[in-house]
Amino acid sequence: MDGITNEGFVAGMSVLAAAIAMLPAALTGFAQATAVGRASEAIGKQPEAKSQVQGTMIVGLALAETSGIYGLLVAIMILIMNPFNISF
Repeated sequence: MDGITNEGFVAGMSVLAAAIAMLPAALTGFAQATAVGRASEAIGKQPEAKSQVQGTMIVGLALAETSGIYGLLVAIMILIMNPFNISF
């Protein structure tokens, strides 16, 4: 057998697409760590603004987490719903 079959190509591309879809999920951790670090610095400099900084940080963390969850869902959908029903 010579070359790559259509099914093999689609299977490989779906795995690659799932890996690319996981990038937001992987980068979410770095973004959240940076946000918490900056919020801690802000609270350390101005302790009286703790409630405002903390509230804004929690909303931002929730938004960042949803992008990670969406990336994970897209990756799972790509791996599960392949057109040739190829098992990996």
